Amino acid sequence: MSTGLPIAHPVRTERVEIPVGGDGATMGGYLARPAVAGAFPGVVVGMELFGVDQHVRDVCDRLAGLGFVALAPDFHHRTAPWAELPRDDAGRTRGFELLHLMTRDQVLADVGAAIGHLRAQGSGQVGMVGLSMGGHIAYLAATAYDLDAVVVFYGGWLTTTEVPLSRPEPTLSRTSGITARVLFLVGEDDHIIPPEVRQEIRDALHEAGVPHELVAYPGVGHRFLGTDTAADRAAAADAWQRVPAFLNGR
Repeated sequence: MSTGLPIAHPVRTERVEIPVGGDGATMGGYLARPAVAGAFPGVVVGMELFGVDQHVRDVCDRLAGLGFVALAPDFHHRTAPWAELPRDDAGRTRGFELLHLMTRDQVLADVGAAIGHLRAQGSGQVGMVGLSMGGHIAYLAATAYDLDAVVVFYGGWLTTTEVPLSRPEPTLSRTSGITARVLFLVGEDDHIIPPEVRQEIRDALHEAGVPHELVAYPGVGHRFLGTDTAADRAAAADAWQRVPAFLNGR
Protein backbone atom coordinates (compact mmCIF):
# COMPACT_ATOMS: atom_id res chain seq x y z
CA MET A 1 0.00 0.00 0.00
CA SER A 2 1.92 3.01 -1.22
CA THR A 3 1.20 6.40 0.39
CA GLY A 4 3.73 8.54 -1.42
CA LEU A 5 5.21 9.36 1.98
CA PRO A 6 8.72 8.39 3.03
CA ILE A 7 8.81 5.60 5.58
CA ALA A 8 10.56 6.96 8.64
CA HIS A 9 11.20 3.73 10.53
CA PRO A 10 11.61 -0.02 10.12
CA VAL A 11 8.64 -1.83 11.63
CA ARG A 12 8.27 -4.57 14.24
CA THR A 13 4.98 -6.49 14.45
CA GLU A 14 3.41 -8.97 16.84
CA ARG A 15 0.12 -10.45 17.89
CA VAL A 16 -0.89 -9.50 21.41
CA GLU A 17 -3.52 -10.57 23.92
CA ILE A 18 -5.07 -7.73 25.90
CA PRO A 19 -7.13 -8.17 29.09
CA VAL A 20 -10.67 -6.90 28.61
CA GLY A 21 -13.25 -6.98 31.37
CA GLY A 22 -12.69 -8.20 34.90
CA ASP A 23 -13.23 -11.90 34.30
CA GLY A 24 -9.81 -12.80 32.90
CA ALA A 25 -10.99 -12.64 29.29
CA THR A 26 -8.55 -11.38 26.67
CA MET A 27 -8.87 -9.79 23.26
CA GLY A 28 -6.42 -10.46 20.47
CA GLY A 29 -4.81 -7.65 18.54
CA TYR A 30 -2.20 -6.91 15.89
CA LEU A 31 0.47 -4.45 17.01
CA ALA A 32 2.90 -2.69 14.69
CA ARG A 33 5.47 -0.24 15.99
CA PRO A 34 8.68 1.45 14.90
CA ALA A 35 11.58 -0.95 15.46
CA VAL A 36 13.65 1.71 17.16
CA ALA A 37 13.85 2.91 20.74
CA GLY A 38 11.63 5.75 21.83
CA ALA A 39 8.10 6.76 22.73
CA PHE A 40 5.70 7.18 19.81
CA PRO A 41 2.07 8.29 19.56
CA GLY A 42 -0.44 5.46 19.57
CA VAL A 43 -3.25 4.73 17.14
CA VAL A 44 -6.09 2.26 17.60
CA VAL A 45 -6.99 0.89 14.17
CA GLY A 46 -10.63 -0.13 13.77
CA MET A 47 -11.01 -3.13 11.47
CA GLU A 48 -13.63 -3.73 8.79
CA LEU A 49 -16.29 -6.47 8.89
CA PHE A 50 -13.74 -8.96 7.63
CA GLY A 51 -11.55 -8.97 10.73
CA VAL A 52 -7.92 -8.10 11.32
CA ASP A 53 -6.95 -9.28 7.86
CA GLN A 54 -4.01 -8.43 5.62
CA HIS A 55 -5.50 -5.09 4.58
CA VAL A 56 -5.92 -3.98 8.20
CA ARG A 57 -2.44 -5.21 9.05
CA ASP A 58 -1.08 -3.23 6.08
CA VAL A 59 -2.69 -0.08 7.48
CA CYS A 60 -1.07 -0.76 10.86
CA ASP A 61 2.31 -1.38 9.25
CA ARG A 62 2.07 1.83 7.24
CA LEU A 63 1.24 3.86 10.34
CA ALA A 64 4.11 2.24 12.23
CA GLY A 65 6.51 3.11 9.43
CA LEU A 66 5.36 6.71 9.73
CA GLY A 67 6.14 6.82 13.44
CA PHE A 68 3.07 5.51 15.27
CA VAL A 69 2.38 2.51 17.47
CA ALA A 70 -0.66 1.00 15.72
CA LEU A 71 -2.93 -1.56 17.39
CA ALA A 72 -5.82 -3.27 15.59
CA PRO A 73 -8.07 -4.99 18.16
CA ASP A 74 -9.93 -8.12 17.11
CA PHE A 75 -13.49 -6.90 17.68
CA HIS A 76 -14.76 -10.37 16.73
CA HIS A 77 -12.95 -11.92 19.70
CA ARG A 78 -16.14 -12.86 21.56
CA THR A 79 -17.78 -14.67 18.65
CA ALA A 80 -15.09 -15.67 16.11
CA PRO A 81 -11.60 -15.01 17.48
CA TRP A 82 -9.01 -14.07 14.83
CA ALA A 83 -11.52 -14.53 12.02
CA GLU A 84 -10.23 -13.37 8.62
CA LEU A 85 -13.18 -13.45 6.28
CA PRO A 86 -12.82 -13.52 2.50
CA ARG A 87 -13.64 -10.24 0.79
CA ASP A 88 -16.47 -11.70 -1.24
CA ASP A 89 -20.24 -12.05 -0.85
CA ALA A 90 -19.94 -14.97 1.58
CA GLY A 91 -17.40 -13.13 3.70
CA ARG A 92 -19.54 -9.99 3.74
CA THR A 93 -22.61 -11.98 4.77
CA ARG A 94 -20.72 -13.61 7.63
CA GLY A 95 -19.21 -10.25 8.60
CA PHE A 96 -22.68 -8.73 8.93
CA GLU A 97 -23.77 -11.68 11.05
CA LEU A 98 -20.84 -11.02 13.40
CA LEU A 99 -21.47 -7.27 13.35
CA HIS A 100 -25.00 -7.87 14.60
CA LEU A 101 -23.60 -9.81 17.56
CA MET A 102 -21.56 -6.82 18.78
CA THR A 103 -23.02 -4.44 21.34
CA ARG A 104 -22.08 -0.82 21.90
CA ASP A 105 -20.93 -1.47 25.47
CA GLN A 106 -18.74 -4.42 24.43
CA VAL A 107 -17.01 -2.49 21.67
CA LEU A 108 -16.41 0.53 23.88
CA ALA A 109 -14.84 -1.78 26.47
CA ASP A 110 -12.61 -3.22 23.73
CA VAL A 111 -11.47 0.22 22.57
CA GLY A 112 -10.82 1.25 26.16
CA ALA A 113 -8.65 -1.83 26.67
CA ALA A 114 -6.73 -1.03 23.45
CA ILE A 115 -6.16 2.57 24.54
CA GLY A 116 -4.89 1.33 27.88
CA HIS A 117 -2.51 -1.08 26.16
CA LEU A 118 -1.06 1.69 24.00
CA ARG A 119 -0.60 3.96 27.00
CA ALA A 120 1.18 1.11 28.80
CA GLN A 121 3.48 0.87 25.76
CA GLY A 122 4.51 4.49 26.41
CA SER A 123 2.17 6.36 24.05
CA GLY A 124 1.17 9.59 25.76
CA GLN A 125 -0.90 10.65 22.76
CA VAL A 126 -3.50 8.20 21.42
CA GLY A 127 -5.80 8.60 18.42
CA MET A 128 -7.90 6.25 16.33
CA VAL A 129 -8.25 5.39 12.65
CA GLY A 130 -11.28 3.34 11.64
CA LEU A 131 -12.24 1.64 8.37
CA SER A 132 -15.93 1.22 7.46
CA MET A 133 -17.37 -0.66 10.47
CA GLY A 134 -14.23 0.40 12.30
CA GLY A 135 -14.93 3.98 11.21
CA HIS A 136 -18.26 3.81 13.03
CA ILE A 137 -16.43 2.43 16.05
CA ALA A 138 -13.87 5.25 15.86
CA TYR A 139 -16.63 7.89 15.86
CA LEU A 140 -18.37 6.11 18.74
CA ALA A 141 -15.11 5.86 20.69
CA ALA A 142 -14.52 9.58 20.24
CA THR A 143 -17.79 10.23 22.11
CA ALA A 144 -16.62 8.16 25.08
CA TYR A 145 -12.83 8.56 25.38
CA ASP A 146 -10.39 11.45 25.48
CA LEU A 147 -8.69 10.74 22.18
CA ASP A 148 -6.41 13.28 20.52
CA ALA A 149 -7.59 12.79 16.94
CA VAL A 150 -9.93 10.44 15.10
CA VAL A 151 -9.86 9.56 11.41
CA VAL A 152 -13.04 7.97 10.07
CA PHE A 153 -12.73 6.20 6.73
CA TYR A 154 -16.25 5.77 5.32
CA GLY A 155 -17.92 4.94 8.63
CA GLY A 156 -21.56 4.01 8.06
CA TRP A 157 -24.81 3.71 10.04
CA LEU A 158 -24.03 6.75 12.22
CA THR A 159 -27.46 8.29 11.71
CA THR A 160 -29.62 5.17 12.15
CA THR A 161 -30.21 2.36 14.64
CA GLU A 162 -29.96 -0.52 12.16
CA VAL A 163 -26.85 -2.03 13.78
CA PRO A 164 -26.36 -2.69 17.52
CA LEU A 165 -23.36 -0.33 17.64
CA SER A 166 -25.81 2.51 17.01
CA ARG A 167 -28.36 1.62 19.68
CA PRO A 168 -30.30 2.63 21.68
CA GLU A 169 -29.85 6.05 20.02
CA PRO A 170 -27.97 6.77 16.78
CA THR A 171 -24.26 7.20 17.37
CA LEU A 172 -24.38 10.62 15.69
CA SER A 173 -26.61 11.88 18.51
CA ARG A 174 -23.63 11.44 20.88
CA THR A 175 -21.49 13.94 18.94
CA SER A 176 -21.52 16.51 21.75
CA GLY A 177 -19.32 14.13 23.77
CA ILE A 178 -16.44 14.31 21.26
CA THR A 179 -13.30 16.11 22.44
CA ALA A 180 -11.01 14.92 19.60
CA ARG A 181 -10.36 16.46 16.22
CA VAL A 182 -12.28 14.49 13.57
CA LEU A 183 -11.27 13.83 9.95
CA PHE A 184 -14.01 12.07 7.94
CA LEU A 185 -12.93 10.62 4.58
CA VAL A 186 -15.55 9.28 2.18
CA GLY A 187 -16.30 8.77 -1.51
CA GLU A 188 -18.90 11.01 -3.11
CA ASP A 189 -20.53 7.90 -4.59
CA ASP A 190 -20.58 5.92 -1.33
CA HIS A 191 -24.00 4.22 -1.25
CA ILE A 192 -23.82 3.84 2.54
CA ILE A 193 -23.04 7.51 3.18
CA PRO A 194 -24.97 9.53 0.57
CA PRO A 195 -24.90 13.35 0.40
CA GLU A 196 -27.77 13.90 2.84
CA VAL A 197 -26.06 11.70 5.46
CA ARG A 198 -22.76 13.50 4.94
CA GLN A 199 -24.58 16.77 5.58
CA GLU A 200 -26.09 15.41 8.79
CA ILE A 201 -22.60 14.46 9.98
CA ARG A 202 -21.21 17.91 9.09
CA ASP A 203 -24.09 19.62 10.87
CA ALA A 204 -23.72 17.52 14.03
CA LEU A 205 -19.98 18.18 14.25
CA HIS A 206 -20.45 21.89 13.58
CA GLU A 207 -23.24 22.25 16.15
CA ALA A 208 -21.15 20.44 18.77
CA GLY A 209 -18.16 22.70 18.09
CA VAL A 210 -15.94 19.75 17.18
CA PRO A 211 -12.88 20.68 15.09
CA HIS A 212 -13.39 18.65 11.95
CA GLU A 213 -12.93 18.22 8.24
CA LEU A 214 -15.06 16.08 5.94
CA VAL A 215 -13.47 15.19 2.60
CA ALA A 216 -15.64 13.61 -0.12
CA TYR A 217 -13.68 12.25 -3.09
CA PRO A 218 -15.37 12.55 -6.52
CA GLY A 219 -15.92 9.40 -8.54
CA VAL A 220 -15.21 7.15 -5.55
CA GLY A 221 -17.49 4.70 -3.75
CA HIS A 222 -17.22 2.81 -0.47
CA ARG A 223 -13.90 1.36 0.72
CA PHE A 224 -11.38 3.12 -1.50
CA LEU A 225 -8.32 2.08 0.52
CA GLY A 226 -6.53 -0.91 -0.92
CA THR A 227 -8.61 -1.11 -4.10
CA ASP A 228 -7.35 -0.85 -7.64
CA THR A 229 -9.21 1.73 -9.72
CA ALA A 230 -7.39 4.90 -10.67
CA ALA A 231 -9.91 7.06 -8.78
CA ASP A 232 -9.59 4.92 -5.65
CA ARG A 233 -5.80 5.01 -5.81
CA ALA A 234 -5.85 8.79 -6.14
CA ALA A 235 -8.24 9.13 -3.19
CA ALA A 236 -6.13 6.77 -1.08
CA ALA A 237 -2.94 8.69 -1.90
CA ASP A 238 -4.55 11.96 -0.86
CA ALA A 239 -5.96 10.39 2.30
CA TRP A 240 -2.55 9.05 3.28
CA GLN A 241 -1.12 12.54 2.89
CA ARG A 242 -3.70 13.83 5.34
CA VAL A 243 -3.81 11.09 7.97
CA PRO A 244 -0.37 11.30 9.63
CA ALA A 245 -0.43 15.10 9.69
CA PHE A 246 -3.93 15.09 11.19
CA LEU A 247 -2.98 12.55 13.86
CA ASN A 248 0.01 14.71 14.77
CA GLY A 249 -2.10 17.85 14.99
CA ARG A 250 -0.81 19.56 11.87
